[in-house]
Amino acid sequence: MRLLPTRHLSAARLMIAAAMAIAGFVTTMRPAEAAGEYSIQEVVDAGHGFFGETSGALAKVIEQAFETHGLPNGYILGQEGSGALIAGLTYGEGMLYTKNVGQHEVFWQGPSLGIDYGGNGTRTMMLVYDLPAVDTLYARYGGVSGSAYVVAGVGMTVLKSRDVVLVPIRTGIGARLGINVGYLKLTRAPTWNPF
Repeated sequence: MRLLPTRHLSAARLMIAAAMAIAGFVTTMRPAEAAGEYSIQEVVDAGHGFFGETSGALAKVIEQAFETHGLPNGYILGQEGSGALIAGLTYGEGMLYTKNVGQHEVFWQGPSLGIDYGGNGTRTMMLVYDLPAVDTLYARYGGVSGSAYVVAGVGMTVLKSRDVVLVPIRTGIGARLGINVGYLKLTRAPTWNPF
């Protein structure tokens, strides 16, 4: 049996060590990167760029959403307008951002009923949880919200359709006070029909 020279053993050991280091790096990737989910820092950075000056309050609301629901696998940035006097309507449009399947345009509309008064023109960020495919996003999302929106304020609600959870985070001009029960319908194209 012939033995390898020492210098060949050192090179072999070096190659094995490098392979183990690469394997260790791949297996220690953060779970968010591996699953196509967004970290809190990525969402806060996107929100700061989108909302601008309300960054302190926004960071606190996003932190609360992460504590309650975990890491989202998508988010929507958009604008909406709504108004109410007992019954109201909401219309919006934006862009869905995902790590795995890119960007997709999305529109939403919905009615609300309840003790409600006022109007809103808002920028909206929606965190999207447990989205298995983009087509699943286009559905009706129901929820109950009891929020007060004030100038330069930030509010958060939770909506659900099947297993997909949306967490709209809103800030904007105008005031809308009240408790309302309604839903949002997300669609691929704009429509005036909120039902």
